[in-house]
Amino acid sequence: MDRATDMPERPAHPAEEPRVNDYDRFAEAYSAQSENSLVNAYYERPAMLALAGDVAGRRILDAGCGSGALFAALRDRGAEVTGLDASAGMLALARQRLGADAPLHVADLKDPLPFADGAFDDVVASLVLHYLEDWGPTLAELRRVLAPGGRLIASVDHPFVAYTIQEPRPDYSAVTSYSFDWMLDGQLVPMRFWRRPLHAMTDAFTAAGFRLAAFSEPQPDPAAREVFPEDFPGLSAKPVFLFFVLEVPPATT
Repeated sequence: MDRATDMPERPAHPAEEPRVNDYDRFAEAYSAQSENSLVNAYYERPAMLALAGDVAGRRILDAGCGSGALFAALRDRGAEVTGLDASAGMLALARQRLGADAPLHVADLKDPLPFADGAFDDVVASLVLHYLEDWGPTLAELRRVLAPGGRLIASVDHPFVAYTIQEPRPDYSAVTSYSFDWMLDGQLVPMRFWRRPLHAMTDAFTAAGFRLAAFSEPQPDPAAREVFPEDFPGLSAKPVFLFFVLEVPPATT
C-alpha cells in the first residue's frame, strides 16, 4: 500500500476511533493524494522500480497493490503482474486503472495466500509489512509462493523515524504499535502501524529462508526538485523508508 503523506510530518497520538487502517473508507481520497505525491511518485515507487530492474517476462505478485500504481508501472515494463490487497475499495480503483482482465485478489497478508508454491519470480511488498505485528507467517507465505532464485522486494518505515516520532520514545529493542491520524481530503483517519528494530527485520527475513541481496536508503527522484522545490531538500536529508531485496536460494541439484 502506497504512503500518502511524508511520515515525519504526521502527528503521533492515539487514535480515538476504534476502526483503524480502514482503506475501504477512504480509498478514493488516499489514491488521489498518493498518485503524484512527493514520497510516493518521486521517492518510494521509483526506488522500488529501480531495485526491481529489468522485469520483462517475470511473474510478479504485488502484495498490497492498493489502487495499482506500482502494478501498472511493472506491467508497463513487461512483467506479468498479479495484485493482492485486503481492501476491496482499493482493488475497485485498481480495476478501473488496470482493466477488467487484470488478476486482482482480495486477501489479507495475515492469511494463507491463494497461490501455488513457486508461482512467482518476484514479490513486491510496497509499504505493507509495517501493518503487521508478526512478520513470520506472512514472510513464510511469500517465501512459499516464490520460485527458487526469486526475490522479495520490500519497502518499510525506517526505524529511525518510527522510534523517534513520539515522546517518550519507546524501547528501540521492542516491537511496538503506534497510532496516529492521517489528514485525507479534510478528514482525519485513524491508523496503526508496528515498528521494529532493524535487527528484528533482518532476523525475520532470515528465519523465513531469505538471504539479503540489497539494502537501500535512496534519494528521491531528482525531478522532484522542480515539482516540490520547498519539500525536496527536507526529504533528501532525512530517512523515511528502508528498502530490501531478499532472495530465495536457488534450487540445488
